[in-house]
Amino acid sequence: MKTTLNFSRFFKACNPSKTLVMGDAADRQYYIDFSDVRGCKIVEELQRTIVRISPDEPTCQLFTGHIGCGKSTELQRLKAELELAGFHVVYFESSQDLDMADIDISDILLSVARQVSASLEALDIKTKPGYFINLFKEIGDFLQTPIELSGEAEFSLGIAKISAKTKDSPQMRSQLRQYLEPRTNSILQAINEELLDRANEQLKARGQKGIVVIVDNLDRVDMRPMPSGRSQPEYLFIDRGEQLRRLKCHVVYTIPLVLIFSNEYETLKNRLGGGIAPKVLPMVLVRQRDGSDYEPGMALLRQLVLARAFPEISWEGRLGMTSELFETPATLDRLCRVSGGHIRNLLGLLYSCLQRQDPPFSQECLEAVIKDYRDDLLLAINEEEWELLYEVVHQQSLKGESEYQRLLRSMFVFEYRDPTGRWFGISPALAETEKVMGWQKKAR
Repeated sequence: MKTTLNFSRFFKACNPSKTLVMGDAADRQYYIDFSDVRGCKIVEELQRTIVRISPDEPTCQLFTGHIGCGKSTELQRLKAELELAGFHVVYFESSQDLDMADIDISDILLSVARQVSASLEALDIKTKPGYFINLFKEIGDFLQTPIELSGEAEFSLGIAKISAKTKDSPQMRSQLRQYLEPRTNSILQAINEELLDRANEQLKARGQKGIVVIVDNLDRVDMRPMPSGRSQPEYLFIDRGEQLRRLKCHVVYTIPLVLIFSNEYETLKNRLGGGIAPKVLPMVLVRQRDGSDYEPGMALLRQLVLARAFPEISWEGRLGMTSELFETPATLDRLCRVSGGHIRNLLGLLYSCLQRQDPPFSQECLEAVIKDYRDDLLLAINEEEWELLYEVVHQQSLKGESEYQRLLRSMFVFEYRDPTGRWFGISPALAETEKVMGWQKKAR
C-alpha cells in the first residue's frame, strides 16, 4: 500500500517552536538521537549522575547551549528516562512563570515550590507548609491585598495568587522582593523541610526514588544590567548561585550560554555547579573543519526531515520517500547543509518552504527561502562584526564574552564539537556571501 503524506500533520510537525514531549508516543516517533554527532552524550551524563552516581544525595547540574538547538527536547527525554528509573520528575518552563527581563532569586525559589507542590497535589501527596501559610498572610498584609487560602492543599495556589498579583505590576513586584530578600534563607529552609523532605519521604514510601526538578528556559534570562553593574545572569547564577544550589532534591538548571564565556566561569562552576562544569549542547556536526560534509550528521538530519513527514515508516523506508518531499535528493541535502546543524533553523527553513508551496519542494523554492534568511542575517551585521566574523572564518575560535554576545546570540556563528575539541564556524548562509567567499579565496 502506497504511503501518502499527511499534509496537515507534517505542517504541525515542522513548527520550529514545538518541543517534542518524549512521554507522548506520537512525539516520540519524531525524535532523532543526535548524541553521536554532537560530540557528547549529555542526557546520558545528566541521567547517570542522578540514577547511578548519587541517587540518594541531592545533585545540582547545569545545562546550556544555543537557543533552538534542541535543549528542551533533550530535557524532555531526560524526564522520560528518569521516570522510567523510578523518580518523580517535575519539569517546567520557567518563562511561563517568570518575567525573563526581571527575575530575582525569590522568584525562582517560589516558582520551584509552586511547581513541586502542584505536581504533588496531583498525586494526592499532602505537605503542611506552615511557614508559607504565615508568609502568605504577611505578604497579603504588606501588599495590602489579602491572599485567601482555605486549606493546606492550596499551597501552590497561594504562590500562584502572589505571582498573578505581582506579574503585571513592576512596582508591586519590587515591593515584594524588598520584603522577601531578607527572608531568602528562611524560604529555602521551609521549601526544604516542609516541602521537599516530606515529599521525598512520601514518594519513597510509595516505592519511588525521590524528586528531580528540571527548570527549563532559564537560559533566556535577559542580559540587562543590574543596579550593581552586574548583568542579570551573573547576579542570579554566580552571585546567588550557592542559594540556588541548596534545594534538597536533584535539580537541573538551564543557564545562559554567555556564562560559559565569562571571566567568572570558574566561580560559576564552583558556586552553582559544585565544582562540576555545565554541560553544553553544541550543534549537530554536519560539516568538518575544512568545510566538507560530515556524512553521519547529514544522514541524521535527513532522517529528522523525513521523520516529520513519515514518522511511522522505518529509517530505511523513509529514504525511499525523499522524492515525495523534494524534487531531488540534492535539495534535501542543500537544506540540511545550510541549516548548519541547528535544529530550529532547519525546521524554520522547511516551514517557510511549506508556506510557499506543497511538496515536493523545488530547488528554486528552497533557494528563495535561503535568500530571505541570508538577507535577514545580513541586515543585522555591522562593520565591527564583519571584522570579528573574519577572525572566526580564519581561526575557528571565539575569544570571550563580548564576541559571544555579538556573534553566537545573533546566530552568525555556530559551535561544534569533534574528536579534536570545540570549534566555531560561520553560519553556512553567510558563508555564501561574496564578502566571505572573497576572504576564503585570498586565504587559499
